[in-house]
Amino acid sequence: MTQAQSRSETALVEDARRGSKAAYGTLVEPHIARLIALATRMLASPHQAEDAVQDGLASVWVARHRLDPDRPVGPFLTTVVLNKCRDRLRKRKAARFFGLESDPETLAIVDDGPDPQEIAIQRQELQMLAEEIERLPIRLREALILVSIDGRSQAEAAELLGVSEKAIETRIYRARQKLRDRLENF
Repeated sequence: MTQAQSRSETALVEDARRGSKAAYGTLVEPHIARLIALATRMLASPHQAEDAVQDGLASVWVARHRLDPDRPVGPFLTTVVLNKCRDRLRKRKAARFFGLESDPETLAIVDDGPDPQEIAIQRQELQMLAEEIERLPIRLREALILVSIDGRSQAEAAELLGVSEKAIETRIYRARQKLRDRLENF
């Protein structure tokens, strides 16, 4: 982030803290696509991901006094959205326990290739991978998604999750190993 961007973000945070909806919108808008992508990977449902991001951004607006003008807003938004995803995953687990949840949404991939059989195989593989990622314990899933899919450094992921870099490294290793073991036969 350049010094001019930092000053601009600081001014936007201060204006948002004073109640400017326009400043808040300008502040969070560049992060929305990344947050939706992160939530979609965590929840394996684009619809629930959008709801989680919307809930997260609404929560930040309500508690806008907690925004710190001296710190970048991106990591704060990421933490809030991760927490909203965790809430939804806990609710989903409880619903499964009581038999109240329907089948998970199927994932589709877009491919311009002309071979329908290859498209079907890719969709099946993607769906299998997404299902296996969803079955990972939440701590392993968070680390894997933040670093391997969302492209964050291990240090950033460690800071966001409040753990050491070594813990992130271990979680990613374990997540990949579990995925490798589960998908080995396919």
